[in-house]
Amino acid sequence: MSAPLPTGNLNAAQTLQHVSARWDDDLVHQLARYIAVPAKSPMFDPNWVQHGYIEQVVQSAADWVVAQQVAGLKLEIVRLPGRTPLLFFEVQGHTNATQNEAPSADGISTNGQNDAQSSGTVLIYGHLDKQPEFSGWRSDLGPWKPVYQDGKLYGRGGADDGYAVYAAITAIAAVQAQGAAHPRIVGLIEASEESGSPDLPAYIDALKPRLGDVSLVVCLDSGAGNYDQLWITNSLRGNVTGVLRVQVLTEGVHSGDASGVVPSSFRVLRHLLDRLEDSASGRLLPASLHCEVPADRMNEARATAAILGEALFKRLPWAHADCAGATSSVLPTTSDPLQALLARTWLPTLSVTGVEGIPELQNAGNVLRPATAFKLSVRLPPLVDAAQAVQQLKTLLEDNAPYQAKVTFEQAEGASGWNAPSTAPWLHTALQKASQSCFGAPYATIGQGGTIPLINLLAKGFPKAQMMVCGVLGPNSNAHGPNEFLHVPYAKKLTAAVAHVLAAAS
Repeated sequence: MSAPLPTGNLNAAQTLQHVSARWDDDLVHQLARYIAVPAKSPMFDPNWVQHGYIEQVVQSAADWVVAQQVAGLKLEIVRLPGRTPLLFFEVQGHTNATQNEAPSADGISTNGQNDAQSSGTVLIYGHLDKQPEFSGWRSDLGPWKPVYQDGKLYGRGGADDGYAVYAAITAIAAVQAQGAAHPRIVGLIEASEESGSPDLPAYIDALKPRLGDVSLVVCLDSGAGNYDQLWITNSLRGNVTGVLRVQVLTEGVHSGDASGVVPSSFRVLRHLLDRLEDSASGRLLPASLHCEVPADRMNEARATAAILGEALFKRLPWAHADCAGATSSVLPTTSDPLQALLARTWLPTLSVTGVEGIPELQNAGNVLRPATAFKLSVRLPPLVDAAQAVQQLKTLLEDNAPYQAKVTFEQAEGASGWNAPSTAPWLHTALQKASQSCFGAPYATIGQGGTIPLINLLAKGFPKAQMMVCGVLGPNSNAHGPNEFLHVPYAKKLTAAVAHVLAAAS
């Protein structure tokens, strides 16, 4: 397929007006319903099948998509045994204002065999599963309590990533409303992303003949540096998670009787972590977990740091303490914007995200505990292979345990990061026009510290495809944490920007 040229055939004001009306009249309501359903990812809800919440949000989204009556649309909820369901939709390409074949009465593909074009397919990605509740929500908010306030829709999952399927279909409808051309479009809306997308590779394999030759991927599961312009993700870190467990006794014993003789499981675990991390600086010690930042990414990081400045770290909810009338706060690891940006995108990091074997304070007696376990999350630079990192970490943490304690690094899983390919001239022009049309400002790029397993998977499967990785997770939106919100004004403009890019890709 030859590189498409931006057509510029969408009226900017009309597109934004169409999209904004749909958000105000329908999408906010649909996402409020979605937020109210505790559709936690299988990692956090092993009984997800019995609970039925994932099925509920997938079916609800499918029903809504069909009801929009987008011309040329076919939709199917694909189900593979033992896996979360996946919503797959296909929209025929439109080459002019003449609409192609309308969808069937129910909009559902019953035979499961869509004719994939040989080239020119845009793939749109999102997910419907959610992170768990977490603590610390404002008293008037909650993870499953949608609240729309000051342009922000609060609640778990609206921004990460329930909005994606609704925004995607709204963008396509906005293009069709003006009779503009757009390419063939397919959508993959999965339900296991927050568990590391373990089900997605099987679906990619099963659907490969129906995807066609993907020339552009639009991923709506990323973030934004501010709410003032279109942000495109140019890199993603990888991730390794696992449970580091240390056991020294078969049962707890009186601390006065055993301490000093029995090594503390916590001290042994702390010693093991010293193999991985310099506790004074936070730098991870194994050289294999580091990589050099490519020159183009470094240049883009400098530009992004100049745009965002100290907002890169001041936006975070730092802990404050009032002492004798003076306010102090925790200091960031660096006050240099460029170094802060690189630290969250191109450096490996260690986070302890869960603890087992330590009782709550009110139940903590004078007992030497038999075991301690930490759930570890090791973020990897975009160019570090996650599978190799898993094996290296397992060896590093398990071998030659202090005092010959029983040490295991179990449930270890990894997902590699991603470094964006060079942006084709047509896409650069389309993104620039979309950002100027919708935001009145040029688009910018930013690396993200999180992981989207699908992107690396698709990059390998479609090495020539261009990538538009974007999302609504801007400052303070706090995905995965308390008071998560969707910034609706930004979501409106992002949806309109996607419409412009779809028209330019035709």
